[in-house]
Amino acid sequence: MSNADRHGLIAKTVRDSGRATVQELAELTGASEMTIRRDLDTLAAQGVLERVRGGARTLLLRGEEPPFALRAHEAVAAKQRIAAEICALIADGETVVLDSGTTCLEAARLLRERPVTVMPLSLQAIHLLAEPPGPATLIVPGGRPRAAEGALTGPLTLASLAALRFDTAIIGCCGLSTADGLTAYDLDDAAVKKAAIASARRVIAAADGSKLGHTAHAHVGPAGLVHTLVTDTTAPTEEVTALEAGGTVVRTV
Repeated sequence: MSNADRHGLIAKTVRDSGRATVQELAELTGASEMTIRRDLDTLAAQGVLERVRGGARTLLLRGEEPPFALRAHEAVAAKQRIAAEICALIADGETVVLDSGTTCLEAARLLRERPVTVMPLSLQAIHLLAEPPGPATLIVPGGRPRAAEGALTGPLTLASLAALRFDTAIIGCCGLSTADGLTAYDLDDAAVKKAAIASARRVIAAADGSKLGHTAHAHVGPAGLVHTLVTDTTAPTEEVTALEAGGTVVRTV
């Protein structure tokens, strides 16, 4: 098991269980207890979990948005496959507004190598796309970054989106269901997603299977706003079928 895979498994276990001991994590991963202690120290420094005597516990309250640092360790391979499929749908020369979030950041890594124009809505993606060399053209919006997230929000971000028109909006999902539509954890983030969708001719949603059928509290819009959903094989079959019946094209990777 690679370091990244082990870290992801540890982060998920602590998040799902609330806490875990070094011994439990060593048995789960097959790593030594010394290695697990180093892993926990690393994850604690990243803000993924809290280090306690003999193990670790989650920092996440029930119903709270998982921190970016924690989400970055989850379903990494699936997010990379989703990003690759999304980028295959983008033609050279397109203008793209790219939402915040870990899956969209994976898309930014690939779009950076394409002759496209991209306006990212997170500091992480802006920094990545600004690294030379690369054929992509970067547009930097205004806005205020959300603490620990890097997602840009506020009147300046909304004004930047209102001033432009894009071929495609790539939207990250906190939740997507036919019943409740697109949802986000944060009201300001929901407002930015709405504005990004309104500024684009086509909407591609990026969501691993855990997001389908899930509902966060801030409503973005009905599921019918999504022209294409790219997800992975863990997506609930009944939710995929319902979305397709509503007119959304679903691509599973």
